[in-house]
Amino acid sequence: MRCPPTAGAALVLCATTAGLLLGAQGHPAPPESPRFASWDEMNVLAHGLLQLGQGLREHVERTRGHLGSLERRLSTCGAACQSPGGSAAPPQDLDSLVPGEEVAPGALRSLQTQIKAQNSRIEQLFQKVAQQQRHLEKQHLRIQHLQSQVDLLVPTHLNNGMTKPARKKRLPKTAQLVGPAHNASHLHRLPRDCQELFKEGERQSGLFQIQPEGSLPFLVNCKMTSDGGWTVIQRRQDGSVDFDRPWEAYKAGFGDPQGEFWLGLEKVHHITGDRSSRLAVQLQDWDGNAESLQFPVHLGGEDTAYSLQLTAPVASKLGATTVTPEGLSLPFSTWDQDHDLRGDKNCAKTLSGGWWFGTCSHSNLNGQYFHSIPRQRQQRKKGIFWKNWRGRYYPLQATTMLIQPTVAAAAS
Repeated sequence: MRCPPTAGAALVLCATTAGLLLGAQGHPAPPESPRFASWDEMNVLAHGLLQLGQGLREHVERTRGHLGSLERRLSTCGAACQSPGGSAAPPQDLDSLVPGEEVAPGALRSLQTQIKAQNSRIEQLFQKVAQQQRHLEKQHLRIQHLQSQVDLLVPTHLNNGMTKPARKKRLPKTAQLVGPAHNASHLHRLPRDCQELFKEGERQSGLFQIQPEGSLPFLVNCKMTSDGGWTVIQRRQDGSVDFDRPWEAYKAGFGDPQGEFWLGLEKVHHITGDRSSRLAVQLQDWDGNAESLQFPVHLGGEDTAYSLQLTAPVASKLGATTVTPEGLSLPFSTWDQDHDLRGDKNCAKTLSGGWWFGTCSHSNLNGQYFHSIPRQRQQRKKGIFWKNWRGRYYPLQATTMLIQPTVAAAAS
């Protein structure tokens, strides 16, 4: 391909390249019958665009070299180009300049101005070409990345499904973006929780897709330990997610499963089902100290306000005012659905976040995140705290909650 001989033509070519790029980036094209391009066609297009950008860049460099040569020839005039009488001579063509020939000062200044203007235009053109080439390279890398993602999502279990069940494979990172439904296996049942995944031989922690009984598949963060697989249901670590949310948000879940998040009361209820479970609570303060607690629980459904049934010793630590020998059921509360045991106030509204509030003063791991301890006592009440460890007025740095069913459900 021959490059245009002038900077103006190069600008036209650059604009054409930009148009092609914008089209590749998703701008609407003229209406026509729908057609999906193959990967080979997209690769050919990306390769052609890269070659076009490279050719335009080489043309700019050659044009810049020509102007530099003209500027050097002009500078050879030196003092001889100054007219002793100061009379102006008519402008001469640059190609007719000969070293030592006299040129009027006005013509010299005019030529220098033209060269500076040309240099400025060439510099702008060079920057545009470089920018377009970077965009083209990004498009090419994006195509390659999409190809690799498609290769990962190909259901290879169709060929050897009995030897390598799809439910034992870890999800690729793309599962976090496209959602769990795209990785659901139609030939093999997904594990119902992280503990079942552990029993099947999985020992690496990470993101997996599960499908509890009576639920659609969804993504969870599993932590594999020596005593089995735990499902992470809550994490606080940097204050990047707002936990002061209404009932529906706590029911469905929110946040990033690889960062701060709340899995969702309905999902946790599906995981535990009618089984007894263990709840693990991991706490960390700002001095590097850590505390880990475990206690048996049972989580009811929405008809019970997702009540957490606790044994008597644990229930008293969480602020139960009346504890029977069987324990106590603490319902979940948010600022728009008050189910706490205080009749004179709404703990979730007075403090912050949703929680299994007994009274308002024993624990709240979904409170407001503070990067430093507030001076005002009333403000500290709204933080993340576990009274029996560091006290109510100490906002914790990090918390993690995990759950593990301990009694298998009856076989259907």
